[in-house]
Amino acid sequence: MSNPEPSTPASPLSPALVSLLVEVAGAPPGWTRQVTPDARLDGDLLLDEGELAELADRLRGRFGPAADLAALRAGLDLAALEALTVGDVQRLIPEECAR
Repeated sequence: MSNPEPSTPASPLSPALVSLLVEVAGAPPGWTRQVTPDARLDGDLLLDEGELAELADRLRGRFGPAADLAALRAGLDLAALEALTVGDVQRLIPEECAR
């Protein structure tokens, strides 16, 4: 019997992305514990449309045009928008900029 393939741990979140999320959310101390790769922007972090728009602007300003959250969201249906996670946003950030 073969062993199941070991799961690979998720890469750590970019500190710059976490910082942007805290800023746009106006988060209280300790809120960063909720910022995990699987945290949904809407359902878990409770970001509203204004905060998401600000996050989109800041991502593009900090990481360049490849980090286009607005374009990503524009192509999603309602269920996918509700399921959008911090990890999904991290994948928009060029790897060399994520550190």
